[in-house]
Amino acid sequence: MAGMPGTAVPDRVLTPERPAWGCEDKETVMANDKPMNFEIPVEMRAMAEKSVEQARQAFDTFVAAAKHAVDTAETQAKGAQTGAKEAGELAMSFAERNIASSFEFAQKLVRAKDPQEVMALQADYTKSQMAALTEQAKELSQKAAKIAGKGSH
Repeated sequence: MAGMPGTAVPDRVLTPERPAWGCEDKETVMANDKPMNFEIPVEMRAMAEKSVEQARQAFDTFVAAAKHAVDTAETQAKGAQTGAKEAGELAMSFAERNIASSFEFAQKLVRAKDPQEVMALQADYTKSQMAALTEQAKELSQKAAKIAGKGSH
């Protein structure tokens, strides 16, 4: 091709290492150029290193604070969960006690001999249930206060 009349092909063999004129990639051209003498002043290098170290310390502090916050939240959640479970168990024991008391009252009513005995049984049951419910409410309030106290620390 290179010497044929009417063709304008340069006397250069085109290969992947030698592309057509003007198509060289910039990295190849820059790599073939002499390296630039680029030097960072000592003061700027020291300042940059100090900035990077300060950024690393700030990040480490942030990560430590985040881990602490997660640990604290987990601890509080576990405490609240435990407290809620205890309060639920306490309420269930009260319910069982109250139901058992109601069945005892029903059995006594069935055995009553006259209306006066029914009235006396009803008065005793009401009085004992009011005392029991008052005590149960007090215990549940104390449990709730204890749970709230654990959650706020």
